[in-house]
Amino acid sequence: MATPMTPAQWRSALKAEGAPFTELEGWTTRGRDQATGKVFGPVFGVLNHHTAGRDSLNTVAYRGQGAAVPAPLAHALLPKSGRLVLVADGRANHAGTTTDNILTAIIAEEPIPRADRSTGVVDANDALYGIEVENLGDGKDAYTRAQYDTLVRFNAAICRHHGWGKGSVAGHLETSLEGKPDPRGPVEGYGKRGRFNLTMNQLRADVAERLAHPASWSPPQAAQEVTVEGPAYVNLGVESYELASGLWDEIGFTEEWTDELGHHAVNSEVFVAGAARFTGSLSLRFEGLPVGAVVQVRMSEWEGATLKALHPIHEVIGTPGGAYSVVPLVKRLGAGRSMRVRLLNQSAGGIEVASAVLSALAWKES
Repeated sequence: MATPMTPAQWRSALKAEGAPFTELEGWTTRGRDQATGKVFGPVFGVLNHHTAGRDSLNTVAYRGQGAAVPAPLAHALLPKSGRLVLVADGRANHAGTTTDNILTAIIAEEPIPRADRSTGVVDANDALYGIEVENLGDGKDAYTRAQYDTLVRFNAAICRHHGWGKGSVAGHLETSLEGKPDPRGPVEGYGKRGRFNLTMNQLRADVAERLAHPASWSPPQAAQEVTVEGPAYVNLGVESYELASGLWDEIGFTEEWTDELGHHAVNSEVFVAGAARFTGSLSLRFEGLPVGAVVQVRMSEWEGATLKALHPIHEVIGTPGGAYSVVPLVKRLGAGRSMRVRLLNQSAGGIEVASAVLSALAWKES
């Protein structure tokens, strides 16, 4: 039995676990508690779902599935980019009903049994956190590496906060009385592992592996290379988000317009992986940056989760009406390394990253 996390605890747990996230406006007060007269909690586990659709944020946060199943439909949405969107802090319509013997097994962290209605039917929305992962659920659509890595981190962050083990992680297909099949589908890879199918036993094993290490741990990565037959065009952007004061923060690209060959990124914060050469630009627009205040911008090179090199700093200075800058991107990147873009807000308060559009050409280098 545990008390649901507060917004501050959500932020702390996800940040410590290295799970990239953004916060949907109003998420800290969004939930079905007042409308239903039912209070969310105590909580006993995490329930994992797939969306069975694309561009699901409006459905999950606002529209729901009509009057019968109003929004919010989860506490978090995980797009293909791998950057979580926190949607709700209160009771969410994601789990539906389950049986008492299933919920008892989750509480005891024992293998989840078949549903036994004779033990009683319970509303699992009261007792389980829920995450919707963007995937068509057709058995062909693949979860990206970034998605699966964040999914493992999300489950581990909640379990670590509450002192739970892998047995507190469940899938809707294990608890549903309506025969729900989610989550399912192929995964591009995780750590050194290549393509595999998502199963709850594998997800629980990966969560257990994380929990056996400090929250800052990352799984060892296989060598990644850009494998293109000439220049690949990369055009990425972000949804607007709040940039806190005084901390270096990687830009997490959440929108992708053009990347026909699909070789630009290892995860949402990496825009090219070596060995490669690339050239392009990053167009930035900030709102709320005081006149004369500075945001520093620099590229950084990484090997897995280890920072290897920092590049020269570009400065964006606040002016009346907003702050704009175009940062050139030209570099040779060694094998096994990846490139990220980092921002440091030097003003006294938070500002909005209203736009960040990266356009580049990347060539494989053998």
